[in-house]
Amino acid sequence: MRVLVLNCGSSSVKFAVIDTKLAEASASGIVEEIGSSPRFRAKKGEEAFQRNVEAPDHSHALAVIQNFLQETNEENGIAAVGHRVVHGGEAFTKSVLINEDVLRAVEECSIFAPLHNPPNLQGITAAKKNFPNLPQVAVFDTSFHQTLPSHAYLYGLPYELYQKQKIRRYGFHGSSHRFVAQKTAELLKKDPKDLCLIIAHLGNGCSATAVKYGVSVDTTLGLTPLEGMVMGTRSGSIDPGIIFYLNKTMGYDFDRLNKLLNKESGLLGLSGISSDMRTLVKAADEGEERAKMAIEVFCYRLAKEMSSLVAALPKLDALVFTGGIGENCEPIRKRVLNHLSFFKFNEGGPQMLVVPTNEELLIAMDTEECLL
Repeated sequence: MRVLVLNCGSSSVKFAVIDTKLAEASASGIVEEIGSSPRFRAKKGEEAFQRNVEAPDHSHALAVIQNFLQETNEENGIAAVGHRVVHGGEAFTKSVLINEDVLRAVEECSIFAPLHNPPNLQGITAAKKNFPNLPQVAVFDTSFHQTLPSHAYLYGLPYELYQKQKIRRYGFHGSSHRFVAQKTAELLKKDPKDLCLIIAHLGNGCSATAVKYGVSVDTTLGLTPLEGMVMGTRSGSIDPGIIFYLNKTMGYDFDRLNKLLNKESGLLGLSGISSDMRTLVKAADEGEERAKMAIEVFCYRLAKEMSSLVAALPKLDALVFTGGIGENCEPIRKRVLNHLSFFKFNEGGPQMLVVPTNEELLIAMDTEECLL
C-alpha cells in the first residue's frame, strides 16, 4: 500500500510517500515557515526540489504538497493518509481511523500538548479538504506508553487530580520507540518478548524508554513533552519550586514561564549559542566554555535518566541510541557511556547499539493495518 504520511508542526508540514511493501519512501519533504516566509523542500529519488511558496496556513501547505505529488506522479496509487498525532491521552491505546469522535478526543488532549495537538488537528482538517477521498488514520505518540503500570505513570499528587483531570505520565516519541524496539530485536535475532531494552530517542526533543518484553513500562517524558532530560530548548525536569520563585521574585506569569521552559531553556539556554548539538560540538571543540558545559549537562542528565529506568526492568540486554543526535553524534554517545561505565556495555555486559528510527514507516504500516 502507498501511504502519504504527514507530520504537522506549528509552522511546518513534513511529508513522505511510503510504500509499505517495499518499506521505503519514494518521495519526502517539508513546507516550513508557514505563515511567514514559506519554503518547500523535497526529494524524489536522487532529485531535489526547493522553492519559495505561498502557504499562509496548513491548508495551503497541503495544497503545495499535493501539487508536487501530482507533478511528479507520486499521487497515483496513494491509498490513505497517516497522521502523526502527539497526544492521545488515555483515549487511544493504538492507531485509529479518524472520525468526528477521534477529532473531539484529540482536541480535548490539546490542553496537555498545546504546541503540538492544535497543528496536528489543522493538518488533519487540511488533509481531509485536499484529499477528500482518502481514509485518514491517526498514529499517537502516546499510545505505545499506555502499557505503563500505575506506579510508573502516577505522580505524587492527590489521587483526585488523576481521577478528575487525568494528570499522569503519558510519554511521547512512542512511534520511534516502538519501531526501534522491533528493529533492535531483528538485529539481535531475538523475539521482542525475550528482550529488555532502554531506548534513548535524542533530537531537539529527547526521551528514554524502558521496554520490557516488547512493551513500554516506563519513560522519561510525562504529562507533557517537557519532563525528563535536558533538550534543545526545553528545560527537562526541574525543581517545581523554581516556578514559584520566579513568579514571586521576577513577576513571571504563566505565559512567560511557559516560554522560558519550552523555548528558552535546554541546550540553548545553557550555552547561549544554539539548540543544535552539531553547532555546540563544533563550538566546544573551538574552546567555547558554555558550549562544553551545556554538552556535559546534557550527557550527565541523559545518563542519569537512563540509569533510573533500569529499576523498571528485570534485566538489561541493550542500550539503544536513536534520533538525530543519538544516531549521528558519537562524542555524545561516548560521554554518556563514560557516565554509565558501571554497566560495562559491550564488555560482557549489555550491548550498546545505534539503531536508526523510521517513524514515517511505522505510521504507514499502522495506517495500512487500520484499513485491513
